[in-house]
Amino acid sequence: MAVWAVAFAVGTYFIGVPTSDPLIAFGWLWLATIAWRNDRPWREHLLFLRDWLPISLLLVLYNISRGYADDLFDAHVYPMIHADEGMFGWATGGKVPTVWLQEHLYHAGHVQWWEVVVSLVYVSHFLAVPTIGVLLWVRRREQWARFMRRWFTLSVAGLITYFLYPAAPPWWASEYGQLPEHVDRISTNGWNAIGLHSAGNTLNALQVEASNPVAAMPSLHTAYAMMAVAFFLPMVAKRWWPLLLAYPVAMTFTLVYSGEHYVIDVLVGWAYVAAVFLIVGLAERYVKLLR
Repeated sequence: MAVWAVAFAVGTYFIGVPTSDPLIAFGWLWLATIAWRNDRPWREHLLFLRDWLPISLLLVLYNISRGYADDLFDAHVYPMIHADEGMFGWATGGKVPTVWLQEHLYHAGHVQWWEVVVSLVYVSHFLAVPTIGVLLWVRRREQWARFMRRWFTLSVAGLITYFLYPAAPPWWASEYGQLPEHVDRISTNGWNAIGLHSAGNTLNALQVEASNPVAAMPSLHTAYAMMAVAFFLPMVAKRWWPLLLAYPVAMTFTLVYSGEHYVIDVLVGWAYVAAVFLIVGLAERYVKLLR
């Protein structure tokens, strides 16, 4: 594991965080399972490919199709602006929270220490859920299957929504003059402060070339974070719930502050998580009854 950790750190420093290609991310995770269980026969290590390769290919297809999700309809801009103004305008002087936060916390050309945390939280979106999935695959296969069903149902629901309701994030609305105030996209600023320029460059390239710029509703970044936490809430004592829930809250601040999402995007993402857990849970109980 120490050898794997060093190799991953070197790869991250020189190439960047493996976010753009699910096959690369799961390749690193596969190597981690081999390192962790290096005493197992090679045939057992190949089971990872059997279980994860179809899932990885589905994620590749998801990433590709997501880039075309804004071809059917024009992007919606003002409903999200009006929603955030209606919910928080009384406390922000009539401005959306993203604008208010950047006015008070962001200084162009100077990276604040909290922006390092913001960048780390932001990039965790690409690694946290796959890592949890792999850990469950190693330790508890039944729970892995339950987790994967919720993950993919949530992803498909988000993708369908992106096709039917393309929605612009704050940075996009500002760039095209539909948000009166200026908003910078600063989710990757923190990498420069800690010397990981390649990581930031990789994420920037992903944001520009491989993503759908108007896939803001719902926010799957915060939906994944909430899903990863909500899955484990019934399994842990309630005294630990605040610690677990701090992750989706931190992701919410990250996305709103960095100009990636409005608060309404986050709330809708959480609503999707609740709906997915309800629907998949009912389906699992129905299938169990049939057996």
